[in-house]
Amino acid sequence: MNYPLLAMMQLGVVPPVTFPMDSRYYGSAVLQYTAPDGHAVAYLQRRLVPQPGAPNYAVVNRHTVVEGDRPDLIAARYLGDPLMAWLVCDANGVMQPSELTTPLGKVVVITTPQGVPGGTGD
Repeated sequence: MNYPLLAMMQLGVVPPVTFPMDSRYYGSAVLQYTAPDGHAVAYLQRRLVPQPGAPNYAVVNRHTVVEGDRPDLIAARYLGDPLMAWLVCDANGVMQPSELTTPLGKVVVITTPQGVPGGTGD
């Protein structure tokens, strides 16, 4: 099967996919797999999630979950950007964002990469 978009990317007519700096996929390469029948399939390079408590992340705050909390609101409050909720998910070892806000009373760790200043008081 012929994929015109992939062909245009290979020719440099269309730039490769890039993600914004606040995306969990920022810096991820777009790779290509050639199937046995010869058609090419583009895919994102695997993203390895750091283990919670990894030494390259600094804890800047902790948040106790209350009624009405959402991952994007937590990220906005402590990191200044609701789109950084994925970073809070990574820091707490959760796959589904909803896992951050249940059960009530759960303590959520807020981290940033080591050396990045940030965080506000609770």
